[in-house]
Amino acid sequence: MFNDFNPAEDKILRIIDNEGKVINKEKFPEIDENEILKSYKDMLFVRIADIMAVSYQRQGRMFTYPLNLGQEAIGVALGKVMQKEDWLVPAFRELGAWLAKGATLKELFMYFMGYEEGNAFLNVPKLLPISVPIASQLTHAAGIAYAVKMKNENDVVFAVVGDGGTSQGDFHEALNFAAVWKVPVVFIVQNNQFAISVPFSKQTASVNIAVKSLAYGMPGVKVDGNDFFAMFTALKQASDYARAGNGPVLIEALTYRKGAHTTSDDPTKYRTKENEEEWGKTDPLKRLGLFLTEKGLWSDEDENKITEDFKKEVNRQFEEAENVPAYKLEDVFKYTYADMPEDLKLQQMEHEKFLKWKETRI
Repeated sequence: MFNDFNPAEDKILRIIDNEGKVINKEKFPEIDENEILKSYKDMLFVRIADIMAVSYQRQGRMFTYPLNLGQEAIGVALGKVMQKEDWLVPAFRELGAWLAKGATLKELFMYFMGYEEGNAFLNVPKLLPISVPIASQLTHAAGIAYAVKMKNENDVVFAVVGDGGTSQGDFHEALNFAAVWKVPVVFIVQNNQFAISVPFSKQTASVNIAVKSLAYGMPGVKVDGNDFFAMFTALKQASDYARAGNGPVLIEALTYRKGAHTTSDDPTKYRTKENEEEWGKTDPLKRLGLFLTEKGLWSDEDENKITEDFKKEVNRQFEEAENVPAYKLEDVFKYTYADMPEDLKLQQMEHEKFLKWKETRI
């Protein structure tokens, strides 16, 4: 794969076209039809959950939320390739991978409601918390992989970042350390064309992101991130390569963020409707759905039925999160230090006074 798709030549791994037709039979992965169908359902669930999360936020029932819309193939393919002992080091737009790893929608909804325990993933081994500081998690991933190598374990560390993160020093430091140490990390860049409002053309002068792998002495590949089969193939081969002790791999997943960066963003300020319509032709669910329909494995009737079931499940987990008891006030202050310093004690007292005043005003 790495030889066939040289990033310096800006070659891209693509297996199905926008109509769901297989255009690269040689690279089609070994995956049975039941798994393909399950993957489509997982992508559909992620999309429904994502759309409903935006609706909850707009109703004032949840805080700022980062959309996954249009990027579902990446997280779901990653979830299919990850093994139980592998590490997932996410950014904040990996809903499909989180769910595959064992996190629940309830936990994620809690996090976006302001409950930090929703980010703890206490029942999910080897899943790091959501990382909002851009690219800071990548150096953690390199360090974890170094520990994996020292302990002679068989884990692979999957680290995810957006295209904007490749302009941060942490990205370059992590790739350099991982390559020098020859540790098992697969770095996945979700190149969704915009770092909030900054277009990819202003992010780098390189021909692509995958080519940056060459400078650090590791293999890299540019992949159609809206092609489930291409993502599955790339991630499987990259994880096999890293697990065999060969060192890290860089994958650029070319995709498009169909929605806003977060619910606090307005993409109409920085991109055109024509641009959105053109990228809309590459939609990952549409492409995989057309593939399944052609095989006789899926129909509109199937979609309508399962969509209603998925909506009920999403709403059930959201209501569970919404009914979690409010934080104890002391929990906001008491866990930062072993012994609470005086300034925090004073802050807690001031806040308690404010709450009492607020109650008398109601």
